[in-house]
Amino acid sequence: MSFTTHIRCLQRQPGATPSLLAACIAMALAPSVSLAAEDTVIVDGSVAADQTTGEEQDYSVKTTAIGTKMEMAQRDIPQSVSLVSQQRMEDQQLQSLGEVMDNTLGISRSQADSDRSSYFSRGFEIDNYMVDGIPTWFDARWNMGDAQSDTALFERVEVVRGANGLMIGTGNPSAAINMVRKHATSREFKGDVSAEYGSWNKQRYVMDLQSPLTADGSVRGRVVGGYQNNDAWLDRYRSEKTFFSGIIDADLGATTRLSAGYEYQHINTDSPTWGGLPRWNTDGSSNRYDRARSTAPDWAYNDKESNKVFITLNQRFADSWQATLNATHSEAKIDGKTMYVDAYVNKENGMLVGPYGNYGPGFDYVGGTGWNSGKRKMDSLDLFADGSYELFGRQHNLMLGGGYSRQNNRYFSSWANVFPDEIGSFSGFNGNFPETDWLPQALAEDDTTHIKSLYAATRISLADPLHLIVGARYTNWRIDTLTWRMEKNHTTPYAGLVYDINDSWSAYASYTSIFNPQNERDSANKYLAPVTGNNYEVGLKSDWMNSRLTTTFSVFRIEQDNLAQSTGVPIPGSSGEIAYKAVDGTVSKGVEFEANGAITDNWQLTFGATR
Repeated sequence: MSFTTHIRCLQRQPGATPSLLAACIAMALAPSVSLAAEDTVIVDGSVAADQTTGEEQDYSVKTTAIGTKMEMAQRDIPQSVSLVSQQRMEDQQLQSLGEVMDNTLGISRSQADSDRSSYFSRGFEIDNYMVDGIPTWFDARWNMGDAQSDTALFERVEVVRGANGLMIGTGNPSAAINMVRKHATSREFKGDVSAEYGSWNKQRYVMDLQSPLTADGSVRGRVVGGYQNNDAWLDRYRSEKTFFSGIIDADLGATTRLSAGYEYQHINTDSPTWGGLPRWNTDGSSNRYDRARSTAPDWAYNDKESNKVFITLNQRFADSWQATLNATHSEAKIDGKTMYVDAYVNKENGMLVGPYGNYGPGFDYVGGTGWNSGKRKMDSLDLFADGSYELFGRQHNLMLGGGYSRQNNRYFSSWANVFPDEIGSFSGFNGNFPETDWLPQALAEDDTTHIKSLYAATRISLADPLHLIVGARYTNWRIDTLTWRMEKNHTTPYAGLVYDINDSWSAYASYTSIFNPQNERDSANKYLAPVTGNNYEVGLKSDWMNSRLTTTFSVFRIEQDNLAQSTGVPIPGSSGEIAYKAVDGTVSKGVEFEANGAITDNWQLTFGATR
């Protein structure tokens, strides 16, 4: 057994406590110390038995099943793919899924307030997130904490940009995000414990331990747990996060493996903002604020909790074939009370003027308070097989499977308007605002989405340097609400061609169609038809040093019809719901470049650009 400790004492700005600085100085006397320009102190302790199986320390990942569900090297996938390894997440301290996406090529963020962010790729919002290939669909307005998922639970994060016809079938042609869970891979005791202290009173503790549970190591267990507590540059803001994952991996004979686990995450946030600060003054000039300024009152909070149970059964057969069964049950709950301000500021007296004040009493509100709660429940089952076959004297690959998922979203809300005299002068507002005398919550949303799918793809070796991937996914999509039901069927084709120029370079081209049901309604109160379209991509890929360094250059074009566009006019007879119209000819196009991986044994690099 051996124990090693790694400490980083980092200072970016004044204000560290004397005890913290003393700890840094004391630990600097120990070996294995590195210094960098941040104000964070990290203490890592790792415990490992001799000759344990080593984990990848490169930024690159040699193979992945993202995009096609067939395991292959990145250069063999005819789409733009980014793989964020565990090593890179540790080096850059990417501790949440949102931080990973902030540092991933081709993904941009639109931030609504302190806790809610929407992520976009290739001009469209990302609306599909997967864990071990199981997708979850979400509505960003309810903020279920998906982007705050802690990366300590995952081995890596995979991103495939553009439409993903084989993996998902429905959704925006933006990107698919897949989080790959950590598993119990070591047949000897292994683990590490870390502590981190930093700006804004940040504390973070993470434990990751795995061990054999039987003498021969055929049954193994892994436990990952952590706690984080921090303030922020925002006044009154505070966040607390607890997370845990326990998993058992068992070899049930030479060809069968079973994995089962449980994952938990709880996030409590005090005084989160809801929306931004008033931008404009009544005279047309704009406001400037200190970055600590917040509209959140002292009583505001937003709490989120998720529980997931998952099981994977893998059976190898016929030498080169395997079948995989994935099943997941997850529940995510939210509960929060928040306040927003939407108004103009009178510079002379600091009073707020509501955007609808000219309509008379009752319309002069300058914001509102909301109490939202609810639950998202998802059950999913996915079964597929993949392997190789011989035809015309050449080896090819085949993948086929099917899945079913059921997701229920049920949310409640209570609302109250805020008027100018309740806030007084906004220049002196410091969060001292009385909590609303809440009315009982009313049902805000209750819908259930069912998705049944069948899919298949084959990778055909046309010649030694030329491979063709063709496939399709059939989707039966249905949504049930209390007042209406919609059901759609669609078959999504997929085709990709990869030509190996030499041992390091390959060129590719791919096509897939787009299918995205939507629940917007037109002026006749009828639901719009699903969005349809096409996704095209061509590019060059390379890999070096046995895939330790990879590069991608891609050019893409996305065409959509029936895309919902707001008319700005309410639907006649509705309670103010805005009517939409279907628009044809929406186009997104651009280029991307990325290099990722090892330059030498001691240097790792990630670099990219997109337009």
